[in-house]
Order: sequence, then C-alpha cells, then structure tokens
Amino acid sequence: MGALDHLSNIFDCSSGHSKLKKRKQLQTVEIKIKIDCEGCERKVRRSVEGMKGVTSVDVSPKQNKLTVTGYVDPEKVVARVAHRTGKKAELWPYVPYDVVEHPYAAGVYDKKAPAGYVRRAEDPQVSQLARASSTEVRYTTAFSDENPAACAVM
Repeated sequence: MGALDHLSNIFDCSSGHSKLKKRKQLQTVEIKIKIDCEGCERKVRRSVEGMKGVTSVDVSPKQNKLTVTGYVDPEKVVARVAHRTGKKAELWPYVPYDVVEHPYAAGVYDKKAPAGYVRRAEDPQVSQLARASSTEVRYTTAFSDENPAACAVM
C-alpha cells in the first residue's frame, strides 16, 4: 500500500466506519453456457449486464462462451448467470492446445471442445505413466531416473 493510498483511506469521509475495504481487481471471467439461438444469447447477455462492477460483456454463441470483464467475483457471476437463465453454467474449462504438454491424453482431449482448445488439466503433475499412450513409452518411463515415481528394482 502506497503513501497516497494510505492518505486517501485516512481522509475518506464517504463511509462511517474505519474498516479498510478491499478493492476488487479487474478480472476477465469466461463462462461456458449453452447458447442455441439469438434469444438465448440476449438472455445470457442481459443476465449479467446489470450486475454491479461489470464493464463489458461479450457473448460468443459459436463457442458457447460468455466473457465478462469487470470488478466482479467469478463465482458470483456464474451463480447469477445460472439463476437468471436457468441454464447450466460453469467456468470456462478449456485452454489452447499449445499450452498443454500432451493435448491428446485421455484426461485432456475433449471432443466437445471448440477448435484449437483442449480441457484444462486439473493436476499438472500427472505421472508420466498415465500420460503415456504406448506400451514402450510406459516401460521406458517406469524405469527412468528422471521419473520420481519410478520402480526402484534396478
């Protein structure tokens, strides 16, 4: 906290209490929601436009994606969209396939993902044995010195 922030908090007369109020950070929240038609698109857009702290709303019906930018809490945005539209809404579960080390692994590849995206891997420290697709790769990594979960028989 800088000196100017400290002084502005001391001389702030807008609130009656002296508790420091934490400011929300500007965030971009991406939400996956089913958008079938223009009516659904309008309904999804209107569900978050009036929300306090929202600065911009972008709806991409082709990717079934809603992007909200503003000083908001991601969980509150998802809850509000789900409540107002009656549709299932979740945080955007996909990342570009360039980011993922093994984009065609069983837990990452998703047929329903938009083009160029794969499902976000929750556990980045997935063992090499689980990612390996061929038997030869499984056996070579099972006895590798670089693998922390390797067999200690040798």
